[in-house]
Amino acid sequence: MLHYIYRELPKTLSNGLKGAKRVRHTTGVLTKTGIGWLLGDRPETPELVRRTFERMGATYIKLGQVIASSPSLFPEEYVKQFKRCLDKTEPVSYRVMEKILYKELGKQKVKQYFAKIDPQPLASASIAQVYGAKLRTGEDVVIKIQRPGVKDTLVTDLIFLQTAAQLLEWIVPRLKHASITGILSEIQKSVLAECDFLQESENIEIFSKFLHRTGSSRVVVPKVYPEVTTKRVLTMERFFGISLTNRKGLMQYADDPAESIGAAFETWFKSITQCTLFHADLHAGNILLLQDGKVGFIDFGIVSSISHKTRSGMKSLIQAMISNDFHLMAKSMIMIGLTGKRVNRFQLEEDLMNLYDQFSGHDSMSAISPMLQNGESDQFLLRIIQIGEKHGIRFPSEFTLLLKQFLYFDSYRDILMNSEAFFDGMMTMTGQGR
Repeated sequence: MLHYIYRELPKTLSNGLKGAKRVRHTTGVLTKTGIGWLLGDRPETPELVRRTFERMGATYIKLGQVIASSPSLFPEEYVKQFKRCLDKTEPVSYRVMEKILYKELGKQKVKQYFAKIDPQPLASASIAQVYGAKLRTGEDVVIKIQRPGVKDTLVTDLIFLQTAAQLLEWIVPRLKHASITGILSEIQKSVLAECDFLQESENIEIFSKFLHRTGSSRVVVPKVYPEVTTKRVLTMERFFGISLTNRKGLMQYADDPAESIGAAFETWFKSITQCTLFHADLHAGNILLLQDGKVGFIDFGIVSSISHKTRSGMKSLIQAMISNDFHLMAKSMIMIGLTGKRVNRFQLEEDLMNLYDQFSGHDSMSAISPMLQNGESDQFLLRIIQIGEKHGIRFPSEFTLLLKQFLYFDSYRDILMNSEAFFDGMMTMTGQGR
């Protein structure tokens, strides 16, 4: 324990004035929250924590996003509350962001390459802001610019949190089973990877080559302009499209949007087994239906890969979910999960059957899983994981991440329910045929 603190504390102290400012800022926010509570501003605890995280800035917003996307690790009421802060941050003024752009590329190069940059951001997230622009050669592009000091802030905050968590686990040994420090360590790797736009550029290139190699023409990724890309600035082709959740607008973009989205799901699923990485953050803001009927995947800051064991288990689990095969579902969950004790498979199957009855209204004849019928994806995911944990099955993080992407596609269910391409893609990918 002391060895850990002595090893990590100098890293925090090395940030000097920046670290001191962060401590002061954090203390100020907590003090303000406490005073508000004493004066009568007393929302439910999950809402209070969410508000506080938003006020404390980038690191805590990222932690909030992790909570929102990790129903296997956090209570349901916190998962629901933190969904409200996804991609919700106050924008930094363009004058500040322009200085970063000039510092990274050089003022002369900016003027040389860009004919126009719109100072109003298209998006503002915890790590970066995105601006629409036009190159002098006529192409429409977006420029993703990293917020000032965000990496230093992330490093300072996360080292502080890891040290505090290690101390807490030392004081309260029963907390060790929660592996708070391990979770924070994984978060640190993930968010610091997001700060490297050269790595994101490489991720796009890898996925682009996968699309070309497999002939997956229905999905496209933006072209990257390496001449005006650095670790803190990423310049990409701009996609003009519409969110998959905008059902009315979708019909204006394609004759058969259901076919396009079904093909996109098939392509994404194929990337799990045939690409060295898969897109691990396909929420509605990162997938667009384009006017030519193709589907654009954007924002490759969060990608992942899975082991052969998890891949096989996930494939058979989705097959079981489609066919309501509770025996295969239980077998797949045991294959994916980590368990140190013998699992009563018959009891696990019974619990899964009861779960399906609850969500499908006892309609066991359905050809697809009830989460595609009732639109309660997150609750369904949470209950599956809870049932697994009840039987001593502890799922690896990659499982939750994979299933979460599957459920993102489920959130477009109003279109997919009528999509033969989607259904055929599911059946093909899981090896069932029609």
